[in-house]
Amino acid sequence: MDKSDGCCSTHLIDGDGNFNVDGIENFMKEVKLAECGLSYAVVSIMGPQSSGKSTLLNNLFGTNFREMDAFKGRSQTTKGIWMARCVGIEPCTLVMDLEGTDGRERGEDDTAFEKQSSLFGLAVSDIVLINMWCHDIGREQAANKPLLKTVFQVMMRLFSPRKTTLMFVIRDKTRTPLENLEPVLREDIQKIWDGVPKPQAHKDTPLSEFFNVEVVALSSFEEKEEQFKEQVEGLRQRFFHSIAPGGLAGDRRAVVPASGFSFSAQQIWKIIKENKDLDLPAHKVMVATVRCEEIANEKFASFIANEEWRQLEETVQSQPVPGFGRKLSSILDACLSEYDAEATYFDEGVRSSKRSQLEEKLMQLVQPAYQFMLGHLRSGTLDKFKEAFDNALNSGKGFAAAARDCTEYFMSQFDEGSADAEIDQANWDCSRVRDKLQRDIDVHVAAVSSAKLSELTTTYETKLNDALSGPIEALFEGANSDTWPAIRKLLRTRD
Repeated sequence: MDKSDGCCSTHLIDGDGNFNVDGIENFMKEVKLAECGLSYAVVSIMGPQSSGKSTLLNNLFGTNFREMDAFKGRSQTTKGIWMARCVGIEPCTLVMDLEGTDGRERGEDDTAFEKQSSLFGLAVSDIVLINMWCHDIGREQAANKPLLKTVFQVMMRLFSPRKTTLMFVIRDKTRTPLENLEPVLREDIQKIWDGVPKPQAHKDTPLSEFFNVEVVALSSFEEKEEQFKEQVEGLRQRFFHSIAPGGLAGDRRAVVPASGFSFSAQQIWKIIKENKDLDLPAHKVMVATVRCEEIANEKFASFIANEEWRQLEETVQSQPVPGFGRKLSSILDACLSEYDAEATYFDEGVRSSKRSQLEEKLMQLVQPAYQFMLGHLRSGTLDKFKEAFDNALNSGKGFAAAARDCTEYFMSQFDEGSADAEIDQANWDCSRVRDKLQRDIDVHVAAVSSAKLSELTTTYETKLNDALSGPIEALFEGANSDTWPAIRKLLRTRD
């Protein structure tokens, strides 16, 4: 990756068609592309070999693409596809310098890479510059005609393509005014479009459905350098805010959020290399699926490593945590908000689906901690109930009243505690724990009642025994025929 002169660039696809994954990942980090959301534009340039494409880009965007040495003659300088960030243009604008067409290095018959790179440029770019010689306008054997035919043919392979801006840059303009050159050029373009075989669905589709066509003209860089630079500076202004309504960029229907650009570009090139048709709407959903899942996994891992959550999880296993629900809800909310922020520009259906999956995983992770918290609430409330119930009975309060009042109070205490433990993101039901507490209280009340009754029975049996044992023993000692009638009479008097 080259960062000279304040410009950052990378060799995206080499001359053999190999995609530079590490290069684009480093490039994205260097230019902070992921932070751009949808606020970025992609420009590419196509044209004959040695037609000054790199020279134009370097002057137009402040890039540092390698240029041809005029003293060494025409030869291939750009091999494969290079990418750079335009210097000083907002929003963030990336530019791709595509290998020149009609070059002797690849040979006349080797058009496979030319078609592949053209399709790639069309698929990922908002604006495509077509670099052409002024003297080629109106000529049957013009150097740019095979390129245009290629561009139009590969456009047919884009299922539901977005509308791209094609800007024809006329180089080495002669004295002929642009208003005279442009109609001839547009006629040439229309003839090529009409001659390209089209699928039935697009048999009668006009060129304007696929492209916004723009035409600009520049003087010779070598012969009128100052004039060339003035004209380039005027053209440069058109690339500022290119994605705004009415701007230079096309309709951007298939644009992917910037954080997914690297993956998207890799997959598009892979499909092109496999010679498959590109379904851009489906591709957009696929990129969203992969990126949103990556973001969700990153956020889940980040939550697990969160120190506040780890302390909360550890503490609640041994004791209740005051404000448990509020604290955990806050940590969960921060995690989900981060996901929302990073996934915001991706397909809404995919984004929502992956968010739901993330939420579900987080709920499964934190539910044991919530159950621990409810367990502490139940056992703590039961202990406090037992103590309060005993104190009420010991203070002389009636059994039934003490049981009723203490039960009502401590069940309401549990309800308050369980509400405090609730997590905003979950809709969990604590009724089973509440029912268990109610049963435990009922069992305790029944046990105390049984113990109290047993205690009363024993007390009265003792009193009765003490009251009867002395007189009855005396009657037995002087037993006679009147003893049993006397005992029965004694028992009646004790009733």
